[in-house]
Amino acid sequence: MTIKRLWIVALLAFASRAGAQEAARPVSIPLWTQGAPGSEQRRAEPEIVENTYVRNIHQPSLTVFRADPAHANGAAVIVIPGGGHRMLVWINEGVMPARTLNRFGVTAFVLKYRLAREEGSKYDIARDAAADARRAVRWVRAHAAEYGVDPRRLGLMGFSAGGEVVSMVADAPAPATPANADAIDRLSARPDFQVLVYPGPLGIPAPAAAGAPPAFMVAGTLDQCCAMPVLTLYQQLRTAGVSVEMHLFADTDHAFNVGMHSERLGVAHWPDRLADWLADGGWLRPGGGSKPTPGNY
Repeated sequence: MTIKRLWIVALLAFASRAGAQEAARPVSIPLWTQGAPGSEQRRAEPEIVENTYVRNIHQPSLTVFRADPAHANGAAVIVIPGGGHRMLVWINEGVMPARTLNRFGVTAFVLKYRLAREEGSKYDIARDAAADARRAVRWVRAHAAEYGVDPRRLGLMGFSAGGEVVSMVADAPAPATPANADAIDRLSARPDFQVLVYPGPLGIPAPAAAGAPPAFMVAGTLDQCCAMPVLTLYQQLRTAGVSVEMHLFADTDHAFNVGMHSERLGVAHWPDRLADWLADGGWLRPGGGSKPTPGNY
């Protein structure tokens, strides 16, 4: 092979790698092209990033983290970071969970939603943050084919305040569809499964536990805020006959994220328990996700 041909091969290989990297790069997509209802006048305001936290969100969006095509299985999860409805814990409760889900072959969409407790905010959690989450579920279902995901294997995963938003969407009656709804808003906003990570108390007890999707929940026993909501919702779902799994970690407080900063083995490996639960429920295989068969011992 001549030197010229070697250079051509090398350039083609470089271009191929660059293209693959570009395709894998997270992309942010607005949920409403003309702005969220009630926020149209502020959609041009820039988001504020401080350290790894994001606030001043007036144009709700999804940031897409695609699973590697080598092991992508068609499952999808919308990740909703916490932050007390004052900010979003973007890296530890958004990007890192998305990358963790990617390892399981799951494509992740991280939601930036409107913040009701930020200083000067006129938003409402139940009205606006929950509406953003419902729109996110509908948007992913409407665009499922573009991202190679199954619209019937779509979950919501929320951390802390984000867990409250998940429960408001997954465990409550859906509001009536407005008469002027677009094609996306006519789709179902109910997720196929839910993952609650030390969720706050809003939305719990659930007003519609009997119709809730299967749930995986995790918290720490020392968490004064968010251990009891997990116990309460677990008992509700169990009584209602909903498939539910719960993990409470001893001597563990709030905000352990996906365990990357913990020296406790149980906490560090809790995402593996989530992967097991997703696999047992059939969510990680094409055509799966039906009601799990009870285990026999």
